[in-house]
Amino acid sequence: MKANSTMDDEELTPATRYLGIDPGLNRTGYALLEQSARGPVLCEGGIIRSNQEMNLAARVHEIASGIREVITEYRPDVMAIEQVFTTPKFPKSSIIMAHARGAILFAAHDAGVPVVHYTPTQIKRLITGSGRASKEQMQHAIKNELGLKTILEPNDVADAFAAALCHYHTIRVACF
Repeated sequence: MKANSTMDDEELTPATRYLGIDPGLNRTGYALLEQSARGPVLCEGGIIRSNQEMNLAARVHEIASGIREVITEYRPDVMAIEQVFTTPKFPKSSIIMAHARGAILFAAHDAGVPVVHYTPTQIKRLITGSGRASKEQMQHAIKNELGLKTILEPNDVADAFAAALCHYHTIRVACF
C-alpha cells in the first residue's frame, strides 16, 4: 500500500533511520529520527548554512556538500523532504527553495538514499491534525511526541523532524 506522498524510485518499506529535511538556500534543517521499541527517537539535528555572500552555484554546492556529509555520517534508510510550495506574495521564495531541493535530491540520489516528498499541508495534518497549523503548534506537537522539556529550535530543525516523523507515521500506517 502506498502512502499519500510521492517517492522516488522505491516503494514504501519499513526503515529504521529517517532523515528529515527542511530545505532552504540560506539554512537547510536536518533531523535524524530512529525507530525504537518506545517509538520515534530524535538522534541528531542541525542546520546546514550557505554563505549569502557567495554566488548561487557556490551556495547550492555548499548545501549539497552538507547533505552529503550528513548522509555519510548517519547513513539514513530514507529521506523525507518538504515539497516546494509557492505563495503569490513571495514567488521568488519557491524558486530559491527549488535550488536547494535540487542539490539535496542530487546528494541523496548520489548516495543511494530513497527520497519521499511531502507537502507542508500533509506534514502539518499528520503531526497536528490540521493542515493549517502554525509553526508554534508544530513545535509543541513535536515536543509532546518526543516527551521533550523544551521545543526544538531553530524552526528549521523542528520542521525537518516533522518531515521525518510524518514519514515514520506514514510507514507505520501503510505496514498495518
